[in-house]
Amino acid sequence: MKTLLTFISACILSLNLQAQDAITPDYLGHVTSLDQTLNTLYGVISGEKGKERDWPLFKYLFHADAKLIPTGKNKEGLQVARYMTPQQYIDSSGKWLVENGFFEKEINRKVQTFGNITQVFSTYESYKSESDTEPFMRGINSIQLMNDGQRWWVMNIYWMQESEANPIPSEYLPD
Repeated sequence: MKTLLTFISACILSLNLQAQDAITPDYLGHVTSLDQTLNTLYGVISGEKGKERDWPLFKYLFHADAKLIPTGKNKEGLQVARYMTPQQYIDSSGKWLVENGFFEKEINRKVQTFGNITQVFSTYESYKSESDTEPFMRGINSIQLMNDGQRWWVMNIYWMQESEANPIPSEYLPD
């Protein structure tokens, strides 16, 4: 019985993944290498004021159980983390990105890989327009990814903005 349930679960998962790929076959080229996946991640949320984002591509980057986890201080001044699905991120931030313009640019990357898992500390700068010369915000994205042998999946993005109390350490900045 246990073997039958495992087999049925594997078949359902396989059909779901095949259905997702059948809906968006042109997206596979965005996730076949680590560089492509990270470049797509930054590129898909970036755009000038008024530019709609490609949210189906954004969601395609993420594993079904992935979380986006921003950190920061709450009203009481305590450090907290908020957990969102990719759709919850779109619902909470998508309109703001389009109304205000937003470009997140990676300025440095530290990568560690073991087997099929990779951890990336990706330092970023944020701009309201691509023509801006000074960022309005900087921080570090801790991005966990998995390679299933076919493609890269973003499993989690856990991030923190730079502050006066927590400047970005020099080892995470460009040389």
